[in-house]
Amino acid sequence: MNIMKQKTMRPAPSEISFKNMRFLIMDRPTDSTIPGFLEELKKHNVKDLVRVCEATYKTDLLEHEGINVHDWQFDDGSPPPAKIVEDWFDLLKTRFKEDPDVCVGVHCVAGLGRAPVLVALALIELGMKYEDAVELIRQKRRGAINSKQLSYLEKYRPKSRLKIKNGHKPCIIQ
Repeated sequence: MNIMKQKTMRPAPSEISFKNMRFLIMDRPTDSTIPGFLEELKKHNVKDLVRVCEATYKTDLLEHEGINVHDWQFDDGSPPPAKIVEDWFDLLKTRFKEDPDVCVGVHCVAGLGRAPVLVALALIELGMKYEDAVELIRQKRRGAINSKQLSYLEKYRPKSRLKIKNGHKPCIIQ
């Protein structure tokens, strides 16, 4: 398959917003496409970019523009390991508390598996049902989230990890 045909099959960058959080799901850039990729990140006010696939491009230009790149690679087609899920939620809590207008970027190779799963987890933690989270993402990224990842999301139980503390103790019913 030639590169041009492959590029046209991938969806455009997709912004997903829910409650007080915004995410930008993208496919992976190359060193030659990084300037356009950077412009897209800046347009959406992305300050953190989570790369969940193997590193295939230099990040200097992004870092020079104040965008932190987090390398949290995990296996294609699989759900994220617990450590990456924790790091993801820690990043979101910190980033959105510091700057509510920010957008967090996340990409894998095509932006259809690993990146959408992380965004779906955030949406579920924010109170959305997993089916609604998947549907919202698939509206913008057709074909996102495979059956193994869907099963993972169905079994996932939120733990209120994205509640931004406002000085009140949370009410826990057991």
